[in-house]
Amino acid sequence: MSMTASGSRQLPWPHCVVIIPANNEAADVASVIGQVQHYTGFPVVVVDDASSDDTVARARHAGAIVIPLAAQLGAWGAIQAGLRYALANNFQYAITMDADGQHEAASLPALLRPIMDGEADVTIGACTQRGSLLRKAAWTIMKRISGLSQADLTSGFRVYDRAAILLLASKQATLLEYQDVGVLFLLQSKGIKIKDVEVSMLPRRSGISRVFHSWPAVTYYMGYTLLLCISKRLLFYRGSGARAELPAKRRACPK
Repeated sequence: MSMTASGSRQLPWPHCVVIIPANNEAADVASVIGQVQHYTGFPVVVVDDASSDDTVARARHAGAIVIPLAAQLGAWGAIQAGLRYALANNFQYAITMDADGQHEAASLPALLRPIMDGEADVTIGACTQRGSLLRKAAWTIMKRISGLSQADLTSGFRVYDRAAILLLASKQATLLEYQDVGVLFLLQSKGIKIKDVEVSMLPRRSGISRVFHSWPAVTYYMGYTLLLCISKRLLFYRGSGARAELPAKRRACPK
């Protein structure tokens, strides 16, 4: 890591973009952008998910490229729009992080290192100590049903390599509603290596979580996620059964 004349730190890895989905995050988005610029020097793209406040103006004033969405797509829709921007502009790596100040730009070198060292294709900033009882209960249930091993399933603090960007920018990922279980299933189904990196996270400075702010929101989220988990597990078992039957059928054929 090198230092510039202004004292900001510049990570040496090229062709990396930071994608920040934002919905009504005017209070914090400029500070988040400033931290990213200080610690990395990477270009920042804020995908504004139809905010009704000054998020767009403050993000632009802070030096970010802003992609304003005409309609609210949710966090995953905004992230996918950013990944398509990264793909179209030939970035090799894309970082996603929240606009509310919970994700610390100081953790980016640790998140990038396993990918640069060839240990992973995707890294997830995991902070298992964070979150309400609602979030922790959701993690426990999702892990048991999905079979996924990631420590922090809902963390949006991630780094994707080019192969992951290509996959997640595709039509195959468009119908996903959240960035967690469905995205992880899709990545693993294509053999993409995922690694957790333990990081610290700050409390949300303002606003509320889109998912974990109320029981109705959590109920909808859990219903959607559980249905996805069950369908994926059923497809896996059916595929395993078909593969298991194939050798027996072959043995039954006359030589």
